Amino acid sequence: MTKRDYYEILGVSKTAPADEIKKCYRKIAMQCHPDKNPGNKVAEDRFKEAAEAYEVLCDPQKREIYDHYGHAGLSNTGFQGFSGFDDIFSNFGDIFEDVFGFGQGRGRGRSRSGARAGADLRYDLRISFLDAAFGTTTSVDLEKLNNCSVCKGTGASPGTMPSTCPTCHGRGQVIQSSGLFTISSTCPHCHGHGKFIDTPCAACRGAGKERTVKTVELKIPAGVETGSRLRLRGEGETGDHGGPSGDLYVFLQVAEHEFFTRDGDDIFCRVPVSFVQAALGAAIEVPTLSDTEKIKIPRGTQTGRVFRLKGKGIPHVRGYGRGDQIVEVVVKVPTDLTRKQEELLREFEKLRS
Repeated sequence: MTKRDYYEILGVSKTAPADEIKKCYRKIAMQCHPDKNPGNKVAEDRFKEAAEAYEVLCDPQKREIYDHYGHAGLSNTGFQGFSGFDDIFSNFGDIFEDVFGFGQGRGRGRSRSGARAGADLRYDLRISFLDAAFGTTTSVDLEKLNNCSVCKGTGASPGTMPSTCPTCHGRGQVIQSSGLFTISSTCPHCHGHGKFIDTPCAACRGAGKERTVKTVELKIPAGVETGSRLRLRGEGETGDHGGPSGDLYVFLQVAEHEFFTRDGDDIFCRVPVSFVQAALGAAIEVPTLSDTEKIKIPRGTQTGRVFRLKGKGIPHVRGYGRGDQIVEVVVKVPTDLTRKQEELLREFEKLRS
């Protein structure tokens, strides 16, 4: 399969400066990132293609080889692009941290010693309307990868330790030369860790991780709504080779209420009144989020008239105070009149005429 021109992939000219190349790559990465396009093969291929182009054009040495000899020149130096998404996120972590903030350890990168941050985790939590309004504390059982309890995360059988990789001699990188040019790439033997496990742990088969379940307590502040996100630092999966743990992101979905609807920090409700109350006026009690409030219905009130209860809405999630409660009156017309009531209404109509 013939590879496309790297400059064409990123949409830049052959004289484009490094900052323009990075800007164009960031734009494509945002559009085609796998977290934003789950299951979209076209977007995934475009994402990988752009990452390979950026890997070459952001490196002055690789860019010079490509400008002179094209794809063949890079192949002669041993450059083969990326093996998968993890390689991309490890190399360009700073870009994805700025753009997305989280995603399977993405954005934290990998050190030369092989240390790597653990994966970030996502948990979707459904809460009630009132819990969202006033806040609550709850707990969730989270399944995640932690260091193996047998080998303590080394991946090596107890009593043994990983040895220095014989291919890269612990550097995690291999250097290949082609004429006047040299190029470094991730070691294919240890995958950049610099270490190699001779006797893998039997419990985790050398992975250094095991799947466990942990109960995590969540404190949900008052005023959250559907789409609100909570971040719990360090509650993601354990990092590799001493790297930091990832974070847990809890995305909230608020259930609908049978009486109230929400618009920002205001809540809305419809209250029925009889046509007699609407005509003569009345004092009625209206349910609020926490109790009831009495409002006065003036004489001659029509359907659709709105009353505002100050400070009876949702607490502001980022500050003090609360929204309002908007009450819309709906005049209820009886459908089961008795003969006597019908006679009285007809008499009433005659009097009005």
